[in-house]
Parts: sequence; C-alpha cells; structure tokens
Amino acid sequence: MGKLLCDSASVTETLTPSTPPLITWRDPTVNVDSLGPTTTTTATSLWEEVSGLEDQQRRSLARLQAKGVLWKHPEDKSLQPVVFRLTHGGDVDADGNCLFSAALRAMGGGGEREGEGPRELRRRTVRRFEEDFGSAGREERESVESAIKNMYSPDLKNGWGIHVVQEVKLLAKKSDRQILDSAILELLNLGMQRESAAESIYKERCFAVEDGPSWAKYMSISGSPDDEYDIITLQYTEEGLLSVDENREGHAAAFGDDIAIECLATEFQREIYVVQAHGSDAMVDEDNCVFFLPHRPRGQITGPPFFLFMKGTGWCGAGADHYEPLIAHPSSPISQEKVGFVL
Repeated sequence: MGKLLCDSASVTETLTPSTPPLITWRDPTVNVDSLGPTTTTTATSLWEEVSGLEDQQRRSLARLQAKGVLWKHPEDKSLQPVVFRLTHGGDVDADGNCLFSAALRAMGGGGEREGEGPRELRRRTVRRFEEDFGSAGREERESVESAIKNMYSPDLKNGWGIHVVQEVKLLAKKSDRQILDSAILELLNLGMQRESAAESIYKERCFAVEDGPSWAKYMSISGSPDDEYDIITLQYTEEGLLSVDENREGHAAAFGDDIAIECLATEFQREIYVVQAHGSDAMVDEDNCVFFLPHRPRGQITGPPFFLFMKGTGWCGAGADHYEPLIAHPSSPISQEKVGFVL
C-alpha cells in the first residue's frame, strides 16, 4: 500500500544527509539487451498478463516497454545516458508492506544481497529518517512535520474540495487494548453509540501521527504481532465521522508514503521513479496516461534508478493503493527522439 504527496520534492529538499555515500557509481548489473528485441506486440502480450489494467493502460505500458525510457545522470554529465526497458516484476502481497517488497524486487541485488526482507527494509528506512530528521534544522523539521500532519492528522475544516473522505491515523499501544476497551464500554453503558464512543476514547488516549517521532513510530508498523503499536483509522466525510477501523487483529501496516520513498532513495543513493498508469476514470487521454514521479536522494546519486509501478486505477483515491516492482533492463543506446520517455 502507498500514499503519495502532491509535491514530493518539497519533502526531499527539507532534509540533508548526515552521512556521506557509502557506495560508488556502478553500471547497471543487468546485461544489455537481456530481453532481446522487443516489439510493441511482444510487450503487449506481456502486459496482458498483469491483472487490474484497462486496455488503454496496457497499450501505453507496452509502447513504453518497446521504446524504453532514457535516463541521464543529473549530476555527472560524463556518464553516458542509459535506455531502460521496463517490465512488470510480478505481484507482491497487498499486506501493507508492498512498498518495501516491491523495492527489494525492483532493486534486484541492491537490498537482497544482505538477506533483507520487507520488514527489515522498513526498519532501515525508518532509521534513515530518524538520522536525517534528527540532524535537520528547525525550519527543515517544521516543513517535514507540516507534510506529516497534512497526511495523517488533517484539518477537517478544510480539504473537502479535493477529498470526499479524509482519514486520521492514531497509534494505540498493543498493551493498552484492554484499558481502551474498558473505557469505550463505559461510554456505551452511558448510552453513547459504538463508533462515537470509540472515536472519543481513541482521540483522547492514542497518539496522533503529526510530527517526526510519531511518523517514525507509525512507519515502523508492519502488521506483525511484534509491533509496539496498532494503527487506528478514523474516516470522515464533510458531514462528520464515517467509520472507525479499530484494527483489532493488529494486522494493519503503515502504508509507504513519499517520505518513506525518499528515505529509501537516500539510503541506497539512487533515484526512485514511481510510474503511474491511469485508466479512463482519470479523464486523461491514452497518450498521456503514464506519469513518472521522481524521488531523489538527499546527496550524491551513486547508482542507476529503480522503478515502482502504481496502477492508478480509481482516480478519486489518487491511485495510491498498491506498489508493484518494475524491472529495468538496460538496452542499447538509441537517439533521444526514439525513446518513449526522457526522465
């Protein structure tokens, strides 16, 4: 699962790296032209196997795979541009850890060489955030915390021109569940409705996700019994409370957001591109339904980019529902005019 900000660059610019890069520039590890010649017909048949896509999405992604995307190192102009052909890297579990599962697969040997799984990569991402956030200046920290608050503790008096439903995320200690249940029961015995009672107690006794430390606690939650906190989600419409997701089994994980992606980019000193392919509900024409959202590391870029795929079906939800890996196959250089997209 994932959540995107409207302007991811605003977060990237606010934090500076506190440690120098630990790796040096390396060429892509996949053999050039490892796919062999790719035609639009061949690519279309490959994308036909990916579920949940409309025809216009499949056609656009097939053309993009056949033509490739051209990437130039944004700083070192002495390096030759690379053309990548992007193929779908397969499904990953929709368990809330999909950002980290997809990133591991998209990087290939980048993270898996150390035997990491998605939960360890999540912890590594949070550690990177804590290190960079802790060394940031006051204005930088305030900018990041403003973004966090807008995502997870929004002002419910505003935003209804953009959103139909807004969510408030709260953190409940697993060890406090029985105490919280008892408090809710007391209000029920006084005649209050269940959802209103739960909203009242959770807002009073749980932690809001509204600053750097609470974001780190939130993003550490993988839906495991070992988590310290459970995620409580309050959903609102403009008329008021819509629902309370109490997550009583503790299986909900924190969805990866832009801040997490940028921490991943910094940790590996590589750009990350989120590729969104929108369907007919986005009200965009077929030639313009694929978007590349860049996430740059805070510091030097010492490796080639990797790519994550977001289907973007369901425009009203901003498409931020699930990440899947894209495998970037370096291809023989061609002229900039012949590629499908220039990054």
